[in-house]
Amino acid sequence: MDIISLPVEYDRDRIDGRFRLVNIAALRAKDLIFGGSKPRVPTKSKKVTTIAIEEAVKGALEFITGEEALKAREEAKKIDFHRLIEEKKREVETEDLSELEKDLKIYIHEKETVEESGKPNEAFEPEE
Repeated sequence: MDIISLPVEYDRDRIDGRFRLVNIAALRAKDLIFGGSKPRVPTKSKKVTTIAIEEAVKGALEFITGEEALKAREEAKKIDFHRLIEEKKREVETEDLSELEKDLKIYIHEKETVEESGKPNEAFEPEE
């Protein structure tokens, strides 16, 4: 069984502690599982968590910390907010369009009924 046992040797200038290493590896493991990413380092490991730790230790992953990370998180929230607004606008436009389509279907159906019967439908008779 191929497993990494702590302590793992890593660059202390780049990764400031085991907690950071675990967080980096956890995010990378999610990316490997759900994002469909391929390993960035040659490995014999089968477990995504082990692969993620190996990538972090070997410096194959880019990450930011401190003020940069806080700024990036705020920017990501703004982007998500703008994206949500755009999605809502599209939903409203789609709802309006579907209401219009329903009205047109009713109108076309009534028009076809009038053409088939040869006499005007009561709904279309002008009032005097």
